[in-house]
Amino acid sequence: QVHVVEPGGGLVQPGGSLRLSCAASGFTFNLYHMSWYRQAPGKERELVATIANTGGSTTYADSVKGRFTISRDNVKNTAYLQMNILKPEDTAVYYCKASFQFSTLNYWGQGTQVTVSS
Repeated sequence: QVHVVEPGGGLVQPGGSLRLSCAASGFTFNLYHMSWYRQAPGKERELVATIANTGGSTTYADSVKGRFTISRDNVKNTAYLQMNILKPEDTAVYYCKASFQFSTLNYWGQGTQVTVSS
């Protein structure tokens, strides 16, 4: 049974940091690219960052470049999103997605709320 779980959300002050985790099970983790998306109230879901299945390449949305870092541990079957210098506009529900490198098969997590506010 496939599970993609994202603990680690919460409330943080502007300028603060937070690390999200995405724990995966039920599939061969190192065959999947991992991505983080976010969706703010009233807005469409947007891609935040992606890391290749090997961890060898990463891409970021312009709005988070230099502040967020995506990483993965293929032994622990976990992906991470380190978020620094957080801004109120980073407030959103953050979702983890696993994308099979050889097809369009995707697995989504349930999302975790991140709120940046003083």
